[in-house]
Amino acid sequence: MSERVLVTGGTGYIAGWCIVELLRRGYEVRTTVRTPQKERAVTEAVSTAVDPAGRLGFAVADLTSDDGWDAAMEGVDRVLHVASPLGGAGGDDPDTLIAPARDGALRVLRAATAAGVKRAVLTSAANAASPSSYASEGVTGEELWTDPEDPALIPYRRSKTLAELAAWDFVRERPGAVELATVLPGAVFGPILSVDTIGSVGIVGRMLSGAMPGVPRIGLEVVDVRDVVDAHLRAMTAPEAAGERFLATGELMWMRDMARLLRAELGSDGARVATRQIPDVVVRLAARFRDPSLREITPSLGRRNRHSTEKAQRVLGWRPRPARETVLDCARSLLAHGAVSR
Repeated sequence: MSERVLVTGGTGYIAGWCIVELLRRGYEVRTTVRTPQKERAVTEAVSTAVDPAGRLGFAVADLTSDDGWDAAMEGVDRVLHVASPLGGAGGDDPDTLIAPARDGALRVLRAATAAGVKRAVLTSAANAASPSSYASEGVTGEELWTDPEDPALIPYRRSKTLAELAAWDFVRERPGAVELATVLPGAVFGPILSVDTIGSVGIVGRMLSGAMPGVPRIGLEVVDVRDVVDAHLRAMTAPEAAGERFLATGELMWMRDMARLLRAELGSDGARVATRQIPDVVVRLAARFRDPSLREITPSLGRRNRHSTEKAQRVLGWRPRPARETVLDCARSLLAHGAVSR
């Protein structure tokens, strides 16, 4: 009998690919959705890549409520806790991100512990293991924790850091708690399963559509969603992964180089991609006076910090694919799904 894995937040971009890969590897999968009406969308998205063949089930549960989590864990062997609020969703109020991220992680771990789940893998973020300023030189690893008390920290970074800290505190302080491992991805791109679960790849979509008149001076540690999922599954099963956090970032690629790649490789489909670099001062002024959503990216302007994935490679045998391949696969998938008009 195959193991059953619970994936939280089945409508999400990473979660959808987790479901796909788990089904491919023969697992029984249950995923949480906030309402039963979301079940069809998840099934249709997953079915574009793999036949669920009666091995995909659902549970209704929300990060903001205790309801449904015990039922979701019934008969579950392992958990991938992927669900989390996204940056930008909370406006200027950090609590709208922090509370569901932190309290939701604790709800999942409590229910998993009560159900006797073997191991939970929590999706954190590389920016929970970063210096306060990305302008700091150097290469950092999992031993570094972002300072959640830094007043300059954007709400998304604070929420991911506090959620992961709370999860580790829980397993340390609770005898018999579920085993925990955490995965800290970089900038996640790659193919999509549905136009409804685009996630962070919307940046590439905006480039292709011509919605971005230029590109900011930002470098992204591009990692493929399929490789992020592979890191989760390795952390879920490797005995030596228990009690460890793993950075899952890719090579650093400047947004201007991403734009140039799309223009060079996609022919007419890349014709609307702007390669002009927007000066930092223009981005900062726009963030202050015109587009508050830009405030979350201004700390990354001209970044010099990098992350090391030596631990994931050594302990898990994990190897990410080249950023170039990921960006092009992402763009071609967006075009194929009609997420960007041709």
